[in-house]
Amino acid sequence: MSEPFSVRITVRGYETDVQGHVNQSVYLNYAEHARWSLLKAAGIGQSELTGHGVGPIALETTIRYRRELVAGDEVDVSCAFEWGDGKTFRIRQTITRTDGTVAAELTAVGGLLDLRERRMVANPREWFKKLANDPSRFGL
Repeated sequence: MSEPFSVRITVRGYETDVQGHVNQSVYLNYAEHARWSLLKAAGIGQSELTGHGVGPIALETTIRYRRELVAGDEVDVSCAFEWGDGKTFRIRQTITRTDGTVAAELTAVGGLLDLRERRMVANPREWFKKLANDPSRFGL
């Protein structure tokens, strides 16, 4: 298996809280940014998704905070999809400082919503294969 997709982010001062470390909700923004960056790298934009009548949905997200991040830290946010046979998939993400220190680990459960029917599509893996210019970015 290849290395997971990764995007580098620099922690901005306004993302920190009164203790001087990154506010817990910002980790979700970092993870979301990495997921959309992966879709873009695979050739899927928001307009392609909505043009085909589907959109990604988050069903569950778990974050394990390991080490604090402070303003100015540079981090790499990885993103790897794991596929099953049903309507959902998992996304595993790690936020790692450039010195190799793991700051957080995230696991998300997602799906693709049929925007007309307002129900999850039966096999999101096939949709990603069909829409992506580079399905290997998703491990497909």
